[in-house]
Amino acid sequence: MKLLAILFLCSRLLTSFAQEDQPQEVDCNDEDVFKAVDTALKKYNNASNSGNQFVLYRIKEVINTVNHDIFYSVKYEMKEGDCPVQSGKTWQDCDYKEAEQAATGECMAAIGKTWNMEFSVATQTCHITPAEGPVVTSQYDCYGCLHTIRTVPPDFDPVLRHAIQHFNNHTNHSHLFDLKEVERAQRQVVSGWNYEVTYLIQQTNCSKENFKFLTQDCKALRSGDTVECTDLAYVDPQLRIASFSQKCQILPGEDFVPPSRRNCRGCPEEIPIDHKACPNLKDALTHSITNLNAENNSTFYFKIDIVHRATSQVVAGSKYFIDFTARETTCSKESNKELTESCEINKLGEILRCTADVYVVPWENKIDSTVKCQSLGKHINRILLYLQKQLRPCVYKGRPREAGAQPTSESVAS
Repeated sequence: MKLLAILFLCSRLLTSFAQEDQPQEVDCNDEDVFKAVDTALKKYNNASNSGNQFVLYRIKEVINTVNHDIFYSVKYEMKEGDCPVQSGKTWQDCDYKEAEQAATGECMAAIGKTWNMEFSVATQTCHITPAEGPVVTSQYDCYGCLHTIRTVPPDFDPVLRHAIQHFNNHTNHSHLFDLKEVERAQRQVVSGWNYEVTYLIQQTNCSKENFKFLTQDCKALRSGDTVECTDLAYVDPQLRIASFSQKCQILPGEDFVPPSRRNCRGCPEEIPIDHKACPNLKDALTHSITNLNAENNSTFYFKIDIVHRATSQVVAGSKYFIDFTARETTCSKESNKELTESCEINKLGEILRCTADVYVVPWENKIDSTVKCQSLGKHINRILLYLQKQLRPCVYKGRPREAGAQPTSESVAS
């Protein structure tokens, strides 16, 4: 069923953090505003496992940040619709429930824009008022988180091409390799984009002696070697691959099975990132952050905020690989001898994305770690705080329309 009525209210004053904090006017009829809110509302509905979808009621406030990290900050209201979340419909296909039976909600969302001009929700907090009962707060806060790319988009090709070329140029294998399969890909919106991708490449019939680069004549050999690689890449706002790292394992043989799909004594295995479920991980994490703080020349201590992934490997002892995010705390090294539980995260402080290799030999009471980090900067949190303080509402009306239709509207004095 088509949506009967949507009342749109949005702001006329938009603020740019990047241009000396001067507000910029933007036409509220811009279709991008509706697309951004549509992305945020679908994100909220898709996160629900039961109940009905919510339907857009009105857009109250909008800020265009003119920034690579957060394109819009929006505040919008929604009402419970008559379509179950598992119905396969979108909110545009739903009507509002009867007023006395419908829950209502107000959401604040920060929405980024990727290099292929798609919108992505960075952070979203919604306050839901049920038809009966108290207000419930739902928070989606994944700015800086890695998000799984379920279908590899065309704009991802430059990263894969660079990765395969890097392998071919930096290995002594006699033949060139080409892409076989992308096993897993994740993307993170920062000041630019971080990518983490695991993929398979296959030996081709093109020898390095006769071919400098892959061409259309290079065909995969069914009996050739297969390689599984995991790469980390950072693409800056100018769409340049600014940093890149690659770990690959050549697995010879015709009947190749990826290590992630076979049991292998001595091979790395994924372990729970909750140190309560895996107590040995706690010591590895503690040693990693201690090592980071000892080698980092920052004035303040850092603490681990999120553990993204961890593996363990049985060697002559245990070897751990940990991927985590660390954030600057309010505890200075000058005033505190060490990092303690009471040290709180500084919301405006620096953010680091880190990997740690930790080697533990319990019977020798030995533990060593190597930690490598990349700074994600401070400005992300500063922008978010700025946006919360700078929202300036105005009133704007629009007639009902379907998603994707060109908006028409009549401004009303604020």
